[in-house]
Amino acid sequence: MLVITDKFMDESGKVKYVTDHLDKAGAKYKVFSDVHPDPDTETVAAGMSVMEEVEADCIIGFGGGSAIDTAKAVRFFWETKLGKPRCRFIVIPTTSGTGSEVSAYAVITDSAKQIKYPLVDERLLPDAAILDASLIVSVPPKVTADTGIDVLTHAIEAFISVKHTDFSDAMAEKAIKLICRNLYTAYKHPDDLTARQYVHDAACMAGIAFSNAGLGLNHAMAHALGAKFHIPHGRANGIVLPYVMSFNAGCSKILTPVAKRYAEIASILNLDTSGTRQSALSMIRDVRGLIDRLGIPTTIRAAGVSKADFDSKLDTLVEEALADNCLKTNPVHVYKEEMYELFRSAYNGKL
Repeated sequence: MLVITDKFMDESGKVKYVTDHLDKAGAKYKVFSDVHPDPDTETVAAGMSVMEEVEADCIIGFGGGSAIDTAKAVRFFWETKLGKPRCRFIVIPTTSGTGSEVSAYAVITDSAKQIKYPLVDERLLPDAAILDASLIVSVPPKVTADTGIDVLTHAIEAFISVKHTDFSDAMAEKAIKLICRNLYTAYKHPDDLTARQYVHDAACMAGIAFSNAGLGLNHAMAHALGAKFHIPHGRANGIVLPYVMSFNAGCSKILTPVAKRYAEIASILNLDTSGTRQSALSMIRDVRGLIDRLGIPTTIRAAGVSKADFDSKLDTLVEEALADNCLKTNPVHVYKEEMYELFRSAYNGKL
């Protein structure tokens, strides 16, 4: 058995949540804790080496999105590239954000090329997930904010996706409600176990929604930003979310059918629904207000990226975002010049 986690979880003793049970059962296992933020191909290869060393028939991913994505990639390549027998896969998330415990997605970085590769395959789905809010209580407010906004982005993008269904809508709607009503409380009052559990549940529901419906432009841009400027994934999503929503709704030009979908979300949240345009704008303002209250930067500039650095990498940002698989399920086609305009707007703060 192989337990994949990060160094903090291992050195702080939090991994005992898993290993104490394994010790009690007399199981043969090893802990692989060389996981770091934005896991790369080298980390996955190292995990596979330990997998072979321990002859594991089960992987337990314990930690945040990076640990879980590493565990997914290790198991996926173990079976597909090395032709090894299928092993059982259990996930125990310790942050409320990625929804990775129920998704067929993982993101791995190529450090040499500074590119993030989204993996999408049904074989990335865990066999079981354990959602325990007591594991989330010690998560710092900043991480709570970043990961919580990631949840909201997952749910919103799944709700407007070209592949959305009644079933994915149900999960996305509930996730949006739970996040908008409880994330700020969990952020301000970390010991509020009820709010924590609601946010934790929302992360899982949003994961189910986007795993079935797909994501969109927001994640395509966030992947590029994270790879080039090392902005945490959830924060990158939060930074660009209002700009992407405005673009998808056509607020500055001609309203698109997506505006009606945003209006539905506004109605769910009991916001101003006097008309489609007003409803969409109310939804965007409400999301931006939440992002601001959570202390998340509202522009790429505010995230610490210099104008010179941004300008020098803008061409690459646009190319990588346009090539991102997540763009395939965005409901509005994005032309190259529009992508440039979106990145510039997100940098300067002009909606």
